[in-house]
Amino acid sequence: MKILVLGAAAGGGFPQWNCSCPNCRMAWEGDPRARPLTQSSIAVSVDGTRWALLNASPDLRQQIARLPALQPQTIGGRHSPIATVILTNGDVDHITGLLSMREMQAFTIHCSDRVKLALDKNAVFNVLNAQLVTRRSLPLNDTTDVLDADGASLGFTVTSFVVPGKIALWLEDLTKADFGSIEGDTVGLKITETSTGKSFFYIPGCAALPAEVAARLEGADLVFFDGTTWTDDEMINTGVGAKTASRMGHMWMSGPDGSMAAFDPLGIKRKIFIHINNTNPVLIADSSQRKDAWARGWEISYDGMEVIL
Repeated sequence: MKILVLGAAAGGGFPQWNCSCPNCRMAWEGDPRARPLTQSSIAVSVDGTRWALLNASPDLRQQIARLPALQPQTIGGRHSPIATVILTNGDVDHITGLLSMREMQAFTIHCSDRVKLALDKNAVFNVLNAQLVTRRSLPLNDTTDVLDADGASLGFTVTSFVVPGKIALWLEDLTKADFGSIEGDTVGLKITETSTGKSFFYIPGCAALPAEVAARLEGADLVFFDGTTWTDDEMINTGVGAKTASRMGHMWMSGPDGSMAAFDPLGIKRKIFIHINNTNPVLIADSSQRKDAWARGWEISYDGMEVIL
């Protein structure tokens, strides 16, 4: 099973278009320590010819342009190796790329009923021709064979499970508790190759690591995990926002209540942070925070990163 990191950054990318925080300033100035990143998504394939996107970022067109494996493979007419898109939530930075896939191309969308309802209710997604693009429900806590538009298996299954988080920002209801968030607004994914049983986890958004989620991950070969911020109050301290990581539905990396500490006892063989906010100091190659993460067994994903499982 081959995994390609299309984008490693959180919403807005790195550098963010309107940001001049210390990290973004380094990137704007072309400092090689601050590698530019597009918004987070990965692609997965078993056969090397049909690919599944795990989330579709607003930067999808740019990501396809630099990855030959995702470009048309036939001469003449239209073709795409992208057979399906699997969504972890309804965040703008995870679904907007679907609008770049509107040119009468057959593929499937797999997502939770909550996310499917959000797509169905928003008429802008009707640009995806329903006769070509099938929206398939992804049952929670169940294993689903991932299918292409012709109903053929891509050679792997996905198990969707609830992780702590919140409803997408554009769907928040300020009159309701927890902004109207309910089960299924944010999920984690376990991807398992059918023929070998090899598997990995993809969890780009997660607000905490309760015991039931930790138990799923224990001893895993590979986990991609939410790396949005280094500290809970990072955006406040850098002067670019008023929200904490937890308010945005994300778990921060450092400290006794951070994700690195929570993962320490789980015995995971390979741990990779993804969905990294432009303010996070781990984006800077020689930062003490990057060195700390590496020392604790974490890799920092980057655009174009390849993983073979």
